[in-house]
Amino acid sequence: MSDTAESVVEDYYDALRRGDPLERYFLEDASTVKFGISEALFGYDAVADALRSQTETTEDWTVESDRLTVAEDDECATFADEVTMAWTDSEDGTERRFETRWSGTLVRRETPDGDSSTDPTDGPAWLFRTMHVSTADSL
Repeated sequence: MSDTAESVVEDYYDALRRGDPLERYFLEDASTVKFGISEALFGYDAVADALRSQTETTEDWTVESDRLTVAEDDECATFADEVTMAWTDSEDGTERRFETRWSGTLVRRETPDGDSSTDPTDGPAWLFRTMHVSTADSL
């Protein structure tokens, strides 16, 4: 994994497409929040549980990034994107497709000794603290 916030966002999209575990991309902290199309998750445990369930019950993901923009400084990053996403419900075969907007914040991952980690074998160098995904439907 790369050590830039932008490449971590792109890696997350790739992991979603492949059906890989996604919780490793989120900060293990009570302050972690993820808003999805139909959910509001507060705290890492709730986020991780929902992502595991999503991975177990969906397949054939398409994630098409259209406008990824990332701003990064030493310890914090923000991102925004317009994403077309689609998947199949593996339990009943229902196909879903949405034009969405994504935004959020990432923090640089720290090692147990408190240093920022850039070791690509340990996992993402940046972790999502917040993620917001909403549909882009007009009113």
